[in-house]
Amino acid sequence: MTENNAIPRDEELTAYLDGELSPEDAARLEAILEVNASAAERLEFLSRSSLPFNTAFEPLLAEAPTEKLEAMLGALPRDETAPAKTGIGRRGLLGAMAACLVAGIAIDRLAVGWPGERETADESAEWRAVVAEYIALYTRDTLAGAIPSAAEQAAQLARIDEKLGLSLSADAVSLSGMDFKRAQILQYDDQPLAQIAYLDPETGPLALCIIRSQTGRKDPEIEGRKGMNVVYWSSDRHAFMLIGRVPADRMQVIAEGVRGRGLA
Repeated sequence: MTENNAIPRDEELTAYLDGELSPEDAARLEAILEVNASAAERLEFLSRSSLPFNTAFEPLLAEAPTEKLEAMLGALPRDETAPAKTGIGRRGLLGAMAACLVAGIAIDRLAVGWPGERETADESAEWRAVVAEYIALYTRDTLAGAIPSAAEQAAQLARIDEKLGLSLSADAVSLSGMDFKRAQILQYDDQPLAQIAYLDPETGPLALCIIRSQTGRKDPEIEGRKGMNVVYWSSDRHAFMLIGRVPADRMQVIAEGVRGRGLA
């Protein structure tokens, strides 16, 4: 895969959106966005979403491999003689992409997962639809990098405990055969939303997401969203969802293991 085909890391894109890149780095990143539609779509999603990406990726920005990234961007060919483009530009095209994305969310909320199956619109369905849109854009590169140390994992989980009133340990959220990559607090509908991200060597990114809920205890159910399988359930005070491209039967086994360690 060449650099022009690779989507830049989310923390680099959010730094660009927040105006934290140098003029040279911003220009080089814009060169990638001009030729890489997937990277441009990812940037548009990050710029339009209400999720607090800058806060969520702040720990990763401090560890970003800037030297490697600068070398990659510096190697990109740039055509200084190319004429200025006319007509609809990249921002206009991205706006159309965003409109399609919104339409996709609306459709996904009405008809989810399995053929012919409809789900009643409720609190649980709403937040699952938003999370699915977000996770669907994850790639292996999104979760590239070293596995956090035990101390780092404990600190990340402690932030979730503080925001959501959960008592989480690394053992409680460990998934067999998968690498723990990060635990972070996002936001949905002005409420804290915990995301614990993993990397499965076979199927790629997988996430366990948790939010406060008043719907009461519900047994696990499974559905399909954005080409991924979702197992969701709730306790007296929290709603949970496990989402990824893991086959449905294996996803259910993973979810039962998580619930068996107290997240039920």
